[in-house]
Amino acid sequence: MDVKDLRYFVAVYEAEGFSRASRELGTVQSNVSARIRNLEGTLGISLFERRYRRVAPTAGGDKLYRHAKKVISSLNDAERALRRSRAKGFTLLELLVVVVIIGLLAGFVAPRYFSQVGKSEVNVAKAQIDALEKALDQYRLDVGRYPSNELGLKALVEKPASEPKWNGPYLKKAVPLDPWQKPYIYKMPGTKGDFDLLSYGRDGAAGGTGEDADITNN
Repeated sequence: MDVKDLRYFVAVYEAEGFSRASRELGTVQSNVSARIRNLEGTLGISLFERRYRRVAPTAGGDKLYRHAKKVISSLNDAERALRRSRAKGFTLLELLVVVVIIGLLAGFVAPRYFSQVGKSEVNVAKAQIDALEKALDQYRLDVGRYPSNELGLKALVEKPASEPKWNGPYLKKAVPLDPWQKPYIYKMPGTKGDFDLLSYGRDGAAGGTGEDADITNN
């Protein structure tokens, strides 16, 4: 994860928009948008919802902002200490300050993020299933029905020969794997709705609890 991506993310979050954030950062809006897309791609989640004349953070965006602000604040403190030391030479106190800040960064980022890995993977799976649901709904609006089991989710990115009304692709990239690198399961018709979308979780087997529990659209 690039620190500059985090700085751009914080700027968009606080400005509630890409245009205002780009002015405050002294760059063009396309650069800001590219940084946010890169960060979303790295994390595998959407950070903002685009609304009329503004953007609103998703739940994942809110969570990242709280961590990013603390990380960037600590980095800024470290940079200021290093600039002062270059101007007048290192003092023992400043060396200690830098060491403490680096230690705080490691102590803050590593345990919190690694302890949240399982929970984050579940949240990523839920976000991906939600995005796939929306894409399937758009496919149905165009074609008149959901893809068959034979066509599967591949029909969202590749035009089936039997569907002349197809107007995709309905995903910007290839159909994603779940956070445990297994394909999502698509069943049509579904057991509780028009279709089922699910991941079997970390263990890749039906049932289970915690991170091994099934994650579905129903």
